[in-house]
Amino acid sequence: MAYTDIDKPDDYFNTVLYTGTGSATSITGVGFQPDLVWIKRRNDTGSHRLVDVVRGARNYIESDTTDAEGTTGNVSSFDSDGFSHSAGGLAYNASGSTYASWNWLAGGTGVSNTDGSITSTVSANTTSGFSIVSYTGTSNNNETVGHGLGVAPSVIIIKNRSVSANWSVLHTSAGLTGSTLDGSPEYYMLLLNDTGARGNVSEDNIWNPTSTTFKINNSGAGNQVNGNGNSMIAYCFAEKKGFSKFGSYTGNGSTDGTFVYTGFKPAFVMWKRTDTAGYDWDMYDTARDTYNVAFKELVANANYAESSSTVLSLDILSNGFKLRTSNANGNASGGTYIYMAFAESPFTTSTGIPTTAR
Repeated sequence: MAYTDIDKPDDYFNTVLYTGTGSATSITGVGFQPDLVWIKRRNDTGSHRLVDVVRGARNYIESDTTDAEGTTGNVSSFDSDGFSHSAGGLAYNASGSTYASWNWLAGGTGVSNTDGSITSTVSANTTSGFSIVSYTGTSNNNETVGHGLGVAPSVIIIKNRSVSANWSVLHTSAGLTGSTLDGSPEYYMLLLNDTGARGNVSEDNIWNPTSTTFKINNSGAGNQVNGNGNSMIAYCFAEKKGFSKFGSYTGNGSTDGTFVYTGFKPAFVMWKRTDTAGYDWDMYDTARDTYNVAFKELVANANYAESSSTVLSLDILSNGFKLRTSNANGNASGGTYIYMAFAESPFTTSTGIPTTAR
């Protein structure tokens, strides 16, 4: 049986590193025209900036802040092999600074979706299981929003664009609270911009992802997912064999750490401890770490420069990743963690031939 329909994962996700010029420039090497670009300065502090095709290239949001959307960013266009900067700037293109960009392919220009009670604008790629969803909040309970994937997403990340608010994250492997919303099981929630543990935050919740929609609750105190009249953006990810994996693992507290099977060699891994507070969203990729042990860490919830310490490290393997640390941020004994991983190459191709045999 074929293991994957995606023999070339870098047709849908790719990491590109570059050095800033301080002036207008084009970044190439992505291999496709990206619909979501996530940029982080590596050699110094600077906020993470995310731009996408639905909101427009110049409109940015920052994963490490609660800030509303900025509208004066200097990503000027999404190009056939990357993206362009209109000028310099610390967050994107400072002269001599080094940057990582993580790039996803969705479905190009968004289209109207009326599957939910709230009409959304959706750019979806059903092959890779990724969609960008824009909608306007109502503050009503039990609203539904169409996501365009055709299968239920495992991860949904939402940011209020209009006002300052936390980032809300639904990750189905974070577990169920044991209670229900509108008769549907309620998932524990996390905040992308925060080090907190998983929590029951039903006033600003995302739940019941189906093949067509997800549900959102009233605006609550934070306006995180359904602020009245607020512009919202959601990034939805459905798991695809051989390309993406969204799961959980339990740490063993050893430098001979837990092995996590993904079914592919990861190009990118991000994890978060969920059972206790105080731990970051750690990000690794094979563009910055080209051989094992991988240790060049960036943190989605903070503006820190790239860490070069080996205290928190892992091996990136042909069929998963293995922790090489006892550090509690990634591998505490009995600690529970969620992760997101995207492939560099599948372990087995669509023909059933292992990539190591090709």
